[in-house]
Amino acid sequence: MRALITGITGFVGSHLAEYLLNLGNVEVFGIFRWRSRTENIEHIAHKIKLYECDSKDATAMREVVRKVKPDRIYHLAAQSYVPMSWVAPAETLITNIISQVNLFEAVRAEGIDCRIQVAGSSEEYGLVLPNELPIRETNPLRPISPYGVSKVAQDLLGYQYFKSYDMFIVRTRAFNHTGPRRGDVFATSNFAKQIAEIEKGKKEPIIYVGNLEAVRDFTDVRDMVVAYYLSLEKGEKGEVYNICSGKGYKLREVLDILLGLSKKEIEIKVDPKRMRPSDVELLAGDATKFITKTGWQPKIPFPKTMSDLLDYWRERV
Repeated sequence: MRALITGITGFVGSHLAEYLLNLGNVEVFGIFRWRSRTENIEHIAHKIKLYECDSKDATAMREVVRKVKPDRIYHLAAQSYVPMSWVAPAETLITNIISQVNLFEAVRAEGIDCRIQVAGSSEEYGLVLPNELPIRETNPLRPISPYGVSKVAQDLLGYQYFKSYDMFIVRTRAFNHTGPRRGDVFATSNFAKQIAEIEKGKKEPIIYVGNLEAVRDFTDVRDMVVAYYLSLEKGEKGEVYNICSGKGYKLREVLDILLGLSKKEIEIKVDPKRMRPSDVELLAGDATKFITKTGWQPKIPFPKTMSDLLDYWRERV
């Protein structure tokens, strides 16, 4: 099986590449941009075939699809940092929406019969009312960030291309996922990096935080990529699936877990610059639909995820 991963050098893309390689019967291909950082895949670079391609370039995208002729496409490439979407809303929309249109059109133009996963996000739900928990796929989409709007557009484009051209497209709405290699702009990884720096004496024993009251549903990235694989093997084309643990954690609880893994006495301070213009306060999902269809279950306990994440930063700071 020939699998193409857009965004292969990223956090999730690198873990997915590892998982597919370990299956033993998958050839892995990946798209990267010239300015992409490749350290996440250096240990497997000799096992995969990489193509330099800006997915916003329709001609370049078609050329890659023509060369690879994939059986599976995992479309992970995106501007995925929510706060950045307020700083650069137009770039977020262009990157996330146009890149996906280019991918779909390349597959159509080359007449390739393949299965495509569109990696959506729980940020599509945005404003969730207390009586709507846990969040199911039928919940209204009320995105409250430019990023959330871009992911809704990707989601609906996936549905539209399925309906218009009968393409095998499965949309996944992943809730928060974390683990080793998570970028340090994301809360869990940022907390872990700050603690590792404090332990090494590289910064004063103060950890700076944003909104600790927000509730998030966390899954280990290594469980998440199994779900992405199963979405195309056992999922139904045209459908949308939540992927989540079903358990919500306040970010304050997440920080407490990480602090409990360190012997240092650390003070907590709120940094106003880390607060968002509008924040999704409550994201706790229901993955029953996906679990029933595929048999997937998250296996890695959240404290283990946090421990591995902290160890990742301890090795790097």
